[in-house]
Amino acid sequence: MNLDLIVIETKKSKIKIIVIVILTILFIILFGILGMYYAKLYKEKNTQKVTKQMENIDLNNKDTNLNQQNVQPIEIEEQESKILLPEYTENAKSKMKNIYKANEKIAYLTFDDGPSQAVTPLILDLLKEENIKVTFFVLGNNVDKNPELLKREYLEGHYIANHGYSHNYSKLYVSAENVLSEYEKTEKSIQKAIGNNEYSSHLFRFPGGYSGGKYAKIKKDAGKLLNENNISYIDWNVLTGDAQGANTKEKIMENIQKYTNNKGSIVVLMHDASSKILTYETLRDVINCLKNKGYTFDNFYSIMQ
Repeated sequence: MNLDLIVIETKKSKIKIIVIVILTILFIILFGILGMYYAKLYKEKNTQKVTKQMENIDLNNKDTNLNQQNVQPIEIEEQESKILLPEYTENAKSKMKNIYKANEKIAYLTFDDGPSQAVTPLILDLLKEENIKVTFFVLGNNVDKNPELLKREYLEGHYIANHGYSHNYSKLYVSAENVLSEYEKTEKSIQKAIGNNEYSSHLFRFPGGYSGGKYAKIKKDAGKLLNENNISYIDWNVLTGDAQGANTKEKIMENIQKYTNNKGSIVVLMHDASSKILTYETLRDVINCLKNKGYTFDNFYSIMQ
């Protein structure tokens, strides 16, 4: 009897031990699985953190590189701009005087009355895309209002020429001396804007053109006075009409077709005043049309050197 009880108790003890062992093993396995799971989770989070840090570093590096890329061309252009100083030689004077007689098909695109915040930057962006250099006949009062645009024109290789200070005929055409005075005032505005007191455009365009009109006599006298002071003046032989009532792209293009027939070198009159958004909107068509006619593009640096 007692022996049976002993055997039963022994069996119970063995079962308890087995259960404890099994539970212990299961606990160890479960703990191991949980440990592996949390270790993996930690690793993934840590990896994401490191990756994000690396991405931020890459972005910073890219930003730095982009900034360097943005700064470097400007520095190069500024260095190059130091040599972009027009020279008024006898050869330049002769070429300017006979520019319309040249048979070579060169298009000199010119823009009067700027710079303006509304139109000039758009034109500059387009010209940069097309890699075309032009000539801006600027007004001194607009240069004083927008010196940063004038400097951009200069740094991007465009020729800065002179269109007087006021564009007010009753003020400008009081006398030949007054024309010269406005020219000189505008030259000072240009020099200040580009930060180069050695710059002299040597090139003037009479508001309204040189020939004819109410002030023909004063213009003629002013032309002589300008020449005596080493300053050429030039009009145009292709008129877009953007300031003479051409209020659609079609009309401007019609004028381009009309005035370029059977011509070699051409001087194209356009405007970049604040109201001339149509000029910008038509400019690419003008450029493509002239290209199709066999023209190449240049500005007056090719002459005034």
